[in-house]
Amino acid sequence: MGQTLGLVQVDQSTVAIKETFGKFDEVLHPGCHFLPWCIGKQISGYLSLRVQQLDVRCETKTKDNVFVTVVASVQYRALAEKASDAFYRLSNTREQIQSYVFDVIRASVPKLNLDDTFEQKNDIAKSVEDELEKAMSMYGYEIVQTLIVDIEPDEHVKRAMNEINAAARLRMAANEKAEAEKILQIKRAEGDAESKYLAGLGIARQRQAIVDGLRDSVLAFSVNVPGTTAKDVMDMVLVTQYFDTMKEIRASSKSSSVFIPHGPGAVRDVSAQIRDGLLQANTLK
Repeated sequence: MGQTLGLVQVDQSTVAIKETFGKFDEVLHPGCHFLPWCIGKQISGYLSLRVQQLDVRCETKTKDNVFVTVVASVQYRALAEKASDAFYRLSNTREQIQSYVFDVIRASVPKLNLDDTFEQKNDIAKSVEDELEKAMSMYGYEIVQTLIVDIEPDEHVKRAMNEINAAARLRMAANEKAEAEKILQIKRAEGDAESKYLAGLGIARQRQAIVDGLRDSVLAFSVNVPGTTAKDVMDMVLVTQYFDTMKEIRASSKSSSVFIPHGPGAVRDVSAQIRDGLLQANTLK
């Protein structure tokens, strides 16, 4: 009914292209407009002013001969003040944008190695955006933003990269494990050395205590029992130590029988051996 009366409605975020007898007349903005069709007024088409998105997948090769698929996302919109250029000058806007994206990506990526392509994807996106902005502005379109949303190497390359990464991590783990074992062995050796050192100190202090005790015993016995010599006292101390040692062997031994030389002759031999050892030590000094 509205078209019969010559009334046309243009929706929000949309413009209409008005023609008179097939010639561009004006751009109609959102609202209701009167078009007397009887004198050749008509709507040739509508143009959306909303931001649109185009995802472009471009396969190319890097400088180190790795094939990759670069996915670029282009956001663009038609300008209301240049609606006639956007409507008349391009027959297929999306294909035009895609061609420029292909051209820029295939000119930029082959100059970079694969790792540099990942690191410089923002620079690639900026190059695509600048080229598109320069080319599409004359056709009445604005490039809102361009993003490189994905870089997909060939499947074999991705598998090889994952294996290299896994090998590097395994090598790092092996080095860390070896370093930990090295530290553990060093600490164990230091602990063993410290234990032996402390054991040696204990033995030395034990022997010193024994020597001091024997000396005090000899001196005390010589004072309290007149007429005794140091040799007599030492023989008695040795006999006492001999019997104490026998008692300790019997108490600590797991067997029921212990065979050792016994008798006055055996005690005398032990005493003689100890005295000879002391004399030889004094001679060596």
